[in-house]
Amino acid sequence: MSQSYVFKPDNVQLVLGANDSNLSYLEMLMASDISVRGTSISVSEDVPLFIPFMKRLEKAAEERGVLKESEIFMEFQLLSEPETLQQDSENPAIVAAGRTIYPRSRAEKELFSVLPSSDVVFSVGPAGTGKTFVAVIWALSEVLSGRKGKLLLTRPVVEAGESLGFLPGDLKQKLGPYLNPLYDAAEYVLTPHQIKRMEENGTLEIAPLAYMRGRSVNNAVMILDEAQNATRSQIKMFLTRLGENCQAIVTGDPSQTDLSSRQESGLEEAVSILSGIKGVSVVRFSHSDTVRSRIVREIVRAYSIREEE
Repeated sequence: MSQSYVFKPDNVQLVLGANDSNLSYLEMLMASDISVRGTSISVSEDVPLFIPFMKRLEKAAEERGVLKESEIFMEFQLLSEPETLQQDSENPAIVAAGRTIYPRSRAEKELFSVLPSSDVVFSVGPAGTGKTFVAVIWALSEVLSGRKGKLLLTRPVVEAGESLGFLPGDLKQKLGPYLNPLYDAAEYVLTPHQIKRMEENGTLEIAPLAYMRGRSVNNAVMILDEAQNATRSQIKMFLTRLGENCQAIVTGDPSQTDLSSRQESGLEEAVSILSGIKGVSVVRFSHSDTVRSRIVREIVRAYSIREEE
């Protein structure tokens, strides 16, 4: 028994993508052939989730524009988990540079909810869950709205037998490879020219973690990314840079530290010590929160199972 859903005229292409590029992915999720005629989309057999799924995708497309595979997958995952759906009537959102970003998983929804009211936020979990992306978009929204004066991005530089000082170029060029994920997130809402202008006027600053010592940072959002590669003393040093009207966001995956066997990551210890303090929030992501793509989710899940054995 076939089923059909009719989109509003402007929405069908937002859901299906250019040249119906999302169609085969939808067929895989529905485990059924799908046909499209005009604004009508039909499934060849009875699939209970089909109509509610199309409704969710249409709503998501109206809010976000053309949907990516990862966004389709997260809508499918949310629909497939009734307990999540019941809590999903009103999603928080972040607005930066005219773009509205919505949570794509349960953990992201929790992260969106705690960011406005927390002085320190730990966002920990596996790769591909959107930890760094959300942190950067939130920080940009704070700076561009005038609520904060600066976005400070930092990562620990884990050296592979070579000191950072011997690498060619100025500080920005030395740090470029380490900070590319942060720039990738910023470019979701800003052009490269706008990012460069923020760097020139001081509203965007990049710094290796070691250069933070001795500073007091005010009126800013500080992001420490890849914090699993920071030692206990480095994380303590970073967090004690907090000044007036300042927020710190710490992201990392405790299972992927690149520190040598002689050094101990300070991320989990910091979460354990500080999680009970008022103003400190901890959001834990799992493989089920992976938003990068379906295959990344399966890779993370497979490694997680192996590590538990």
